[in-house]
Amino acid sequence: MTDTFHASKPIYFQLAERIQRQILRGELAPGDKLPSVREMGIQSSVNPNTVQRTYRELEGMNIVETKRGQGTFVTEDKTVLDVMRNSLKKEEISRFVTGMHQMGYTDREIESGLTDFLNSSREEPKQ
Repeated sequence: MTDTFHASKPIYFQLAERIQRQILRGELAPGDKLPSVREMGIQSSVNPNTVQRTYRELEGMNIVETKRGQGTFVTEDKTVLDVMRNSLKKEEISRFVTGMHQMGYTDREIESGLTDFLNSSREEPKQ
């Protein structure tokens, strides 16, 4: 998972977003153990203190739970995971709509374009 980080946001925040997306995609399931702070630091090429802050942030959001002596685990609370899923969806939609508005598109044009896109992607065979 050695990806580049963007200077526009703190690294711990970007790492937290990546972990949340892994949970959404099912790469990390409820109850799964996250890599140790040291392992995650090596995998992500970041300082272990940054990973620790990432885990603390996720724990504060109830997305992960730290069990003393055992490690950090993805929550098994479906409600918390549903809230996270909806929150990330709203953030992505907001980012998309804001970008489209900045390019001069109206809500109606955005909606029409998105509908056309979704309809055409259903018709194309998936590989």
